[in-house]
Amino acid sequence: MSVPANKRHIVTLIAVLALLAGCHRNRFVAANFRSNDALFQASLAQLKEHKWDNAVNGFQRLTTELPARDPLLPQAYYYLGEAHTGRREYILAAQAYSRIPESFPEDTLAAVATFDAGMSYSKLWRKPSLDSDYGQTALATLQSFLAAYPDSPLVDRAKAEIDKLNEWFAVKGYDAGMFYLKRKAYDSAIIYFHDVATGYPGTEHARMSLLRLVEAYGKIGYKEEIAETCSTLREKYAGNAEVKEACASVPAPLHADSTVVPSAKLSEPAAPAPRR
Repeated sequence: MSVPANKRHIVTLIAVLALLAGCHRNRFVAANFRSNDALFQASLAQLKEHKWDNAVNGFQRLTTELPARDPLLPQAYYYLGEAHTGRREYILAAQAYSRIPESFPEDTLAAVATFDAGMSYSKLWRKPSLDSDYGQTALATLQSFLAAYPDSPLVDRAKAEIDKLNEWFAVKGYDAGMFYLKRKAYDSAIIYFHDVATGYPGTEHARMSLLRLVEAYGKIGYKEEIAETCSTLREKYAGNAEVKEACASVPAPLHADSTVVPSAKLSEPAAPAPRR
């Protein structure tokens, strides 16, 4: 026996209304909780379930509602940072994390919050060719972390991230030098290569910059600078095939001080390399 069309419509409408009512009852509304403790626990549960929007709403409310000396406040800021991280809102995450060392420097979360703030800023610098302001902020934050918390178990991770940032800074400087070298603007190229070689000596691009310095100095006839640069290359990269080739015609001095990279001795470039 078939159900009349009008009755089917009524049954469907009732089901939809029941579903909407259930969704309304289950909707997370931070203002509906009767105490900060209850809101904190509910927000933490939302965070664990990766319901980032609800967690942000809950912990954001807690950061404004909790008294200044409430022990839950630094935790609320930390978990707010975690929720923003879940939404890939790294600036907001870094700001939330940073509130802990700024306002609660003695709290047990201060160390990990400083580390996480640095990592959040680092995520905002997506590749070396982009603006490096966030990379500089990340570097400064992680260096502050190492200085303030040298015994933290996160030290090795911070150092690894700093190494990565320095490599990216070196890449950025090297690429700028190559931009000018290809356009025969040798003075400007030399400044960038020199900055990479002296500023980021532990990176692969430091060696590459020294090699390009030999090339650029050769183009403008700076023989003394070529000799000094080759001394540095031989000291730091003995046996390297590219070094041998670049410096093959440059005699090695009997008593060379090869620990110092030669000065660029040039003025600043008229304009930076364009961002790509």
